[in-house]
Amino acid sequence: MSLLEVKDIDVHHGQLRALRSFSLTMNEGETVAVIGANGAGKSTLLGALAGLVKPTSGSVTFDGNNVTRLPAYRRVSIGIALVPEGRRLFKSLSVEENLKTGLYRGRSGPWNVQRVMELFEWMPERRNQNASQLSGGEQQAVAIGRALVGNPRLLLIDELSLGLAPIIVKRIYGILPRIVEEGTSVLIVEQDVSQALRIADRVHCLLEGHTVLEGAPTDFTQQQIESAYFGIGQAGEA
Repeated sequence: MSLLEVKDIDVHHGQLRALRSFSLTMNEGETVAVIGANGAGKSTLLGALAGLVKPTSGSVTFDGNNVTRLPAYRRVSIGIALVPEGRRLFKSLSVEENLKTGLYRGRSGPWNVQRVMELFEWMPERRNQNASQLSGGEQQAVAIGRALVGNPRLLLIDELSLGLAPIIVKRIYGILPRIVEEGTSVLIVEQDVSQALRIADRVHCLLEGHTVLEGAPTDFTQQQIESAYFGIGQAGEA
């Protein structure tokens, strides 16, 4: 049984059709990257999976259960966690306090506040530092850790690299395989195509709300991926 099955979902923002008949199947232990330019529908997809926006048609199934209309807070308790674009930390709270907010409605499992701090080696010494004093990369690490302490089966990450220096992005991406090894599947939305393809088992490329390329990164040439990303020609043809 697939961990996640998205079948023919449409999502509208007013008159705008942000997702068009989008489908995706994801198995336990997979890392899937959804790439695409600004406005392709990537963040809308994660919102639909996290329960923040409601599809106008189609279905979302998680672990065999239809969760299409399940509210966001209940999705956390069944194992779906979102790392939102822009991190959205509580700036008035410390690093440790921000991590603890992820325990609300979380599940039991291998991750707790201490283990997350061990994952990011700088955290233990700065656990009492205010989140507003952190760099962008450090804030992203806290946002990922906050999601992890709820022990999700599926971790959704929205624009991990946004506004971060390349060396910081590479460092955070290097941690994702360790998260997957602990039993968490990862679906990442990203504009940094090279980083996303490096860690992904499968890739979906979105263009104007629908999939124009899907498969293992090794199935496609760089030119095919670039063509799909920018909407040039028939990207899926060899």
